[in-house]
Amino acid sequence: MYKLLELPGDLDTRPLRQALWAHHVGHRFTRQDDLQVLWLADPEQRDAAARLIELWRRGELEASAATSAPRRRPSVTGQAFGQAPLAAGLIAICVAIFLAMTFAGDAIVRALTIVPLDVVGQRLVPGDLVSDTLASGQIWRLFTPALLHFGWMHLIFNMLWVWYFGRQVESVQGWRRLGIIVVVAAVFSNLAQYVTGTVLFGGMSGVDYALLGYVWLMSRRRPGSGFFVPQMLMVFMLAWMVFTMTGLGDAFGFGNVANEAHLGGLLIGLIMGWFASRNASGGGHDASGGQK
Repeated sequence: MYKLLELPGDLDTRPLRQALWAHHVGHRFTRQDDLQVLWLADPEQRDAAARLIELWRRGELEASAATSAPRRRPSVTGQAFGQAPLAAGLIAICVAIFLAMTFAGDAIVRALTIVPLDVVGQRLVPGDLVSDTLASGQIWRLFTPALLHFGWMHLIFNMLWVWYFGRQVESVQGWRRLGIIVVVAAVFSNLAQYVTGTVLFGGMSGVDYALLGYVWLMSRRRPGSGFFVPQMLMVFMLAWMVFTMTGLGDAFGFGNVANEAHLGGLLIGLIMGWFASRNASGGGHDASGGQK
């Protein structure tokens, strides 16, 4: 989210909110001390928002609405890549890999697992992390299991949270910060799952929990930063993690769940959020375009 401006807390902003939504300007108002803070979802809409704000201040919103039509909305894909290109790109890559697995499943999986896999007879023979992954230079395998998904529900569930949390990080603090979190969380959660003795696993859920922990801690320690996690969503995500840890997930047909990756991702996200929130200023932009 991009910080556009601050307004007095007792000011009636309902006409402005209605005008912004009518013109398809994604936004959110937050409270910070005695102020209302306006955040934009898409920085490319700053000019449109500024024009509406000026009309609102002059009391001319109704007249403007009668004489002008909102701009044509971009496609859903265009909106996604405009708001958060890295988060949208990650989703596109995961979907493409999932579709590719339909035609070359075994080859794709063997190329992206944390260690090389061979099939001898009816037996799966895994390689070694040190000698076959690290020493041979296949460093990408530390990250790439996060790109593997083994079912539509697995894919959709993980991509939903990549977009929800990843878009916040990318909008507030930029694509580099999101990239660092994704890479560190994927490697850490993959290693956490590997040390339990599992070699065939995949999914972005470890990254999802890292983003959850990061965004939640930032929203708590820096409430004016633009980060936001509904309390019930946090409760649901933690309850789901505990539920799957009990083994009941398998009993209810959810299959094997990478619990260690979830926990490892959450811990690394909280650690990164703690350090980031110590000196964070929110990463937003004011109306003049400067960093706040």
